[in-house]
Amino acid sequence: MGMGCTRVVERVLASVGKLSEVSSIFKASLDVSNAGVLWSLPALLSNGLLLHSKDNFSLPKGFYGLTHIFILLAFMALTRIKAIEELRYSPAGELGLLLGLDRIPEVRTLRGKIKHLCEAGQVEQWSSLVSKEWMESSEEPAGTLYVDGHVRVYHGSQTKLPRRYVSRERLCMRGMTDYWVNDQEGRPFFVVSTPFTIGLLEMLRSEIAPRLLKDISSQPTDKELESDPDLARFTLVFDREGYSPEFFNEMWRKWRIACITYNKYPKEDWPVEEFDEQSLKLPNGESITMKIVERGSHIGGKKKGLWVRQIRKLSESGHQTSVISTEFKAKSTDLGLRMFGRWSQENFFKYMTQHFNIDALTSYKPENVNETKQVVNPEYRKIEWEIKSKGAKHGRRMKQFAEMRLNEAPKPDEIEEYERKKGELVEDIARLKKDLEEFKEKRKMTNKHIPFAELPETDRFSQLGTVRKQFTDTIKMIAYRAETAMAGIIRESLGHVDNARSLLREIYTTDADIVPNEKEHTLTVRLHHLTNHLSDKAACALAAHLNETETIYPGTDLRLCYELVSN
Repeated sequence: MGMGCTRVVERVLASVGKLSEVSSIFKASLDVSNAGVLWSLPALLSNGLLLHSKDNFSLPKGFYGLTHIFILLAFMALTRIKAIEELRYSPAGELGLLLGLDRIPEVRTLRGKIKHLCEAGQVEQWSSLVSKEWMESSEEPAGTLYVDGHVRVYHGSQTKLPRRYVSRERLCMRGMTDYWVNDQEGRPFFVVSTPFTIGLLEMLRSEIAPRLLKDISSQPTDKELESDPDLARFTLVFDREGYSPEFFNEMWRKWRIACITYNKYPKEDWPVEEFDEQSLKLPNGESITMKIVERGSHIGGKKKGLWVRQIRKLSESGHQTSVISTEFKAKSTDLGLRMFGRWSQENFFKYMTQHFNIDALTSYKPENVNETKQVVNPEYRKIEWEIKSKGAKHGRRMKQFAEMRLNEAPKPDEIEEYERKKGELVEDIARLKKDLEEFKEKRKMTNKHIPFAELPETDRFSQLGTVRKQFTDTIKMIAYRAETAMAGIIRESLGHVDNARSLLREIYTTDADIVPNEKEHTLTVRLHHLTNHLSDKAACALAAHLNETETIYPGTDLRLCYELVSN
């Protein structure tokens, strides 16, 4: 029955279908490895770990229940067990003690449970409900949302995914793009994945903005929007990839959504005397000073352009960073902070990649894609390449022709060679010009986008499985948000605020004693001492806050109590 198995009778009953799931029973245990991760349970539950789980998922009769699987996956994320296969080399019995069991599921069993949850459960609906709860509980539910793409590189051979530019590798590589939506502190709301290279603006237009309009509850009413022409429903912040005056116009006129991004064409610098030094406060509480100034600016053409607010920041080197926005109610300093606060989402990508392995492939099974989706026509792409190639050659030949010179006193053979080369260049230039005109005419007759169903067979592709990825990503988002909440509690107790997450990682992997008290209905998690006195002090402050939540361990009547081991 596996290493560490002690609840033999219940396992036998479960194996013959006589037990729906086993209950969590805790026994006094000392020096349990990674038991410090139990300190995260109140934060995990408050961030929706088990929210709507029983409404959208169910497991067949067996030893392990739905609650056990969800809590185990969250604990794996926080203790940095990045793949199910790593459980082969983890103490199954000691990890089982964290769940009130004799041992955790074997790797093959856990894979089967997750497969069943993803195939029989409502993963998309559950993830959407959890995301909606986060937005409703946020301090600014209809405030500012950061949107950016993160490429998940695919090195396999089962399908030829389209190539896209991967900024961190500085290469075009095959993969899928995940578009993440985060708040101002970098906390994620949801992620949308696509194998298509349609770009940020199309994803905002077709997937992200409609979902936000539906999910964000605290939006201004139609009456409020009508009475105040400058009022926006909410604000989207993205990098200069999303710069498009036409798109800004569309978002504002169609949905009253404001946009903030970097100005792609800032033109000449503004006088330095116009900039004022302002003292600003970041969302994490840090105070900074910034020299900024604002003007009204017109971007785009006469027909499709629009007036926007342009805010510029002056750096110490004299460089001016330009930001444009269709948000007309906020202060200029606030708009600058929102744009320059994009580092929070960049930090999120870096941290999630390093610690939560969001780039991992959770399913290798290819799936069919929506054949009605518009994709770039391969024939159009070939014509574009030919135009660029012929245009570059034409430019080089023209430059070569203009730079050809004869000596002041040329010899007859030099004149003959000069005239021959000049003639060859004239012929090349004429031929390249003719080819360019032909390709440009051919481009006019070729559709840039065609439905996926019309792609040639050699250019077709499948997408990687999305359901299991969405399920595991949602668990990881819950774990990240729980860690973020705990970091906010202990940050004030530390000398360096940047050490909060490092301390939490230490807590999650530190040994602890688990002491149940059936009479008082408590479950005490007594953490062993950390590396230094300051860390112990911060842990005590965290324990006091966690005890105030009076969290009940799911599936039991035991109230969780947290403390440090006595000296």
